[in-house]
Amino acid sequence: MSDATHTSAAPRSVVARLWDRASQFDPRYLIALLITLVLLAAQLRYHMVGGYERLALALAVCVATEALLSWFDRGTVVNLLSAYISGISLTLLIKPQGAALWPFVIGGFLAISSKYVLRYRGNHLWNPTNFAIVALLLVAPDRVSVLSHQFGNDVTTNLVIWVFGLIIAARVGVLHITLTYVASFLLLNSLRAAALGQPVLPELAPITGPMYQLFVFFMVTDPKTTVRPRSGQMMVVFIVAFVEMLLRLAEVVYAPFYALFLVGPASLLIESWLATHAARAGSPRSEA
Repeated sequence: MSDATHTSAAPRSVVARLWDRASQFDPRYLIALLITLVLLAAQLRYHMVGGYERLALALAVCVATEALLSWFDRGTVVNLLSAYISGISLTLLIKPQGAALWPFVIGGFLAISSKYVLRYRGNHLWNPTNFAIVALLLVAPDRVSVLSHQFGNDVTTNLVIWVFGLIIAARVGVLHITLTYVASFLLLNSLRAAALGQPVLPELAPITGPMYQLFVFFMVTDPKTTVRPRSGQMMVVFIVAFVEMLLRLAEVVYAPFYALFLVGPASLLIESWLATHAARAGSPRSEA
């Protein structure tokens, strides 16, 4: 075999080994790695955290709530990576008026407690971070806003996050959800812009921003709050994008969060109903 063949085979074998090793990790570790990357990029380049006390408080509340409620509910403390992801997401997304810290306390508690209180047949229905953000926006719309365009148009930062995000999404097995949402967003909002006679690019630009990065990599792909069939996951995420487009037509601010808040739990309830109906239809009837 020629030296060129050995040279070309070596990089492929290294990549293959790294890819195989990644499959041995709990997917939550890869997701935690990605959101930590987003946090570092946001803070080091743009100082978007707004004070490390926000980060510390959000993480402390999420982790403490998860530990206490899981111990009370299951008799043991569960893996706290989910709480870590929720804490960082809330730190990045919530932008309160002034220097208020209460949204991070209330938001962290609502996010984690929703997993243990708002359940159906043992499973929680809402993505924790999404639930907390929508609750805060509904209760205190004048005091709480959400991260929108603070990354600006920095190509390098966005490219790094999207590349790592897509790779990790592929490794975790949710790439089809992310790509379906992105394709649906681009298609539906292009149609929306055309129908309204508006330029297309401004309507599509938000998908490159940090709010949507967190949304497409950490919320719509949450394995605990998505339906099971792959085709069903793609259909649901298209419906999320469709409802979001309708809300944007109605000039609803933060439309993606409201769309997921409405569609996600409904899809899980419908899936559960269909499974129950199928089980009853397939069970043998007792003889008269």
